[in-house]
Amino acid sequence: MDEKVFAAFCGAGLWAGLGSTLAAALPGAGIRLPEHVNAESLAALPKVGKLRAGRLLSTFIAAEPAYEVAGLLFAGGVPVRLAGRAIDAFGLNAARLLRDDPWRLLSLAGVDVHEADALARAAIPGVLRSDSRRSRALVAYVLDQAAREGHTVTPPDQVVLDLELLGVADPAAAIAAACAGERVESIDTVLHSVLALTRFGEAERTIAEAIHRLTDKSEVIAKAAVGRRRKNADIDPDGLDVVQRQAVDNALTHGVSVLTGGPGTGKSRTVSAVVREAERAGRSVALAAPTGRAAKRLAELCDAEAMTIHRLLGVQPRSSGGDDAVVDFSAGFARGTDWPLDEDLIVVDEASMLDVELAAALLQACPDGSHLMIVGDSAQLPSIGPGQVLADLIESGSVPVVELTTLYRQDAGGAIARLATSVRGGHLTAVDSPDHEVVIVPARGSADSAHRVVQLMTDSIPRALGISADQVQVVTPVHRGPAGTQALNAALKAQLNPPPAGKSFGRFDPGDRVVATANHLEVTPTGFANGEVGTVTKVVDNVVTIDFGTGVSDVSGKALGDISHGWAITVHRAQGSEFQAVILVLPPEAGRMLSRPLVYTGLTRARRHLSVVHGAGPALARAVRDVGAKPRRTALRDFLG
Repeated sequence: MDEKVFAAFCGAGLWAGLGSTLAAALPGAGIRLPEHVNAESLAALPKVGKLRAGRLLSTFIAAEPAYEVAGLLFAGGVPVRLAGRAIDAFGLNAARLLRDDPWRLLSLAGVDVHEADALARAAIPGVLRSDSRRSRALVAYVLDQAAREGHTVTPPDQVVLDLELLGVADPAAAIAAACAGERVESIDTVLHSVLALTRFGEAERTIAEAIHRLTDKSEVIAKAAVGRRRKNADIDPDGLDVVQRQAVDNALTHGVSVLTGGPGTGKSRTVSAVVREAERAGRSVALAAPTGRAAKRLAELCDAEAMTIHRLLGVQPRSSGGDDAVVDFSAGFARGTDWPLDEDLIVVDEASMLDVELAAALLQACPDGSHLMIVGDSAQLPSIGPGQVLADLIESGSVPVVELTTLYRQDAGGAIARLATSVRGGHLTAVDSPDHEVVIVPARGSADSAHRVVQLMTDSIPRALGISADQVQVVTPVHRGPAGTQALNAALKAQLNPPPAGKSFGRFDPGDRVVATANHLEVTPTGFANGEVGTVTKVVDNVVTIDFGTGVSDVSGKALGDISHGWAITVHRAQGSEFQAVILVLPPEAGRMLSRPLVYTGLTRARRHLSVVHGAGPALARAVRDVGAKPRRTALRDFLG
């Protein structure tokens, strides 16, 4: 058993610096148990000298808590790779905590009830399904599953039904016990009571309180220009129309304001005017966006420094094993309530991507008297994380909102903007683009869709439009199937960056395009955020160096597990980024998941050229016409009052 645990531990990537090749070589060197690990035995491994052996020994000693958890998980038949995430979540005492309450495992993403039950049977012989720890944990589990679908709150009746399906004999008692603890709370809304994970309920309360605070304590940065008599009333000094000028005035006179609208309606021009007028008034401005690409674009448009929200707030490593009862959204950031931001005006773009916890952290960091301008396209997909902050703010009526609807971008980006505007309104109109800015490519089935994608990226677009393949991004709604991210990335790698002959770098080769699938802002020298697309520049000793455009990251260990090939990415992953050319592929298997926000978000990723590989048949028009955003249950509007 001990040898099997050790082998599973080594094969799960829990020993930092130990790659799969080296792990396979351990038994041959007589290293089959923890007590066999020492500097001498490690130095005897292939291509491992004294220096590397010393590093491997140090990382093995540091991984001792994970090894203890791995033994627990292995005994229960639970994937050993979860040990690393357990340490991150519960701290160095994770093994003890899991022995005391094995159902804590359910708080980790991707763990199902069967796995937690199996761990419980291994850790506590004779344990019963009626154990109060199980039923209490399942309440939080049900709410967590709802949060993964975007909901921050759930009606008690729905929780009861879900608990019954999971074999909880007394759901009402389980809910009461969970609410008496620290992870779950009951919230009274205008219409009824709902249940929420405390972290999300507290996040929405924090957002509402901060909105009220900023609204009440703001001071005017510059007087409103709308309605003032000018020498020529039709000419605005910044070239803005009346609606755009109202948005500028809102940002300069109100503590919190919202600007929304589709592509080509002048959001960028309006934001630039806000920045100029604030600076003319002698006020400092911070520009931020959820992703690096969006921040870079914002900086270019405003001719001023911009950064990700995480960098604005000064992201820092969270301490592991914190008490679930302590909800401090600034805990992972240097800036917050105790050390607020210095700027007078904070502008946040691509706000449709803001989930409730990031929004709470941002708003906590906005000092009294500052102004917050929230900019985003409410027709895009909502955030990956729970909540719908932008939509709730707009619908609450608690802050001034301006929606830009007049389409100005008729030359640069005209056909893309016109198509986007029609889809935004629920109509799929015929494309009129003689300059091939938008091209519709019919496809018969998934295999044909995939063939068309490869042809467009490797030949047609570079040859006909002069846009090189490294500026073309494939976007698809699905991971699996011939036209999903997995198969397309394999096909595109084979064409664009095949492995060097006779040399193996491992999973990634220099020149590979990759995408981040999780935040790792702790990575040195420059971290990366979920959705960032970059290029591998070097691979040495299981360390992959990636240039994300906004910085270079040396990625290894667990962080490397959150890197995938990125010639083809999902629509959700592409949100917040723009690319010179986009191939939006809509294969038949995407039909059921298509919606107006998904299609709209996909096509608005393109700046100069958009190719739509259309294999979804009538499902596309039906989705644009009939399938809006999936409703999310939240409490933010109630808190905003």
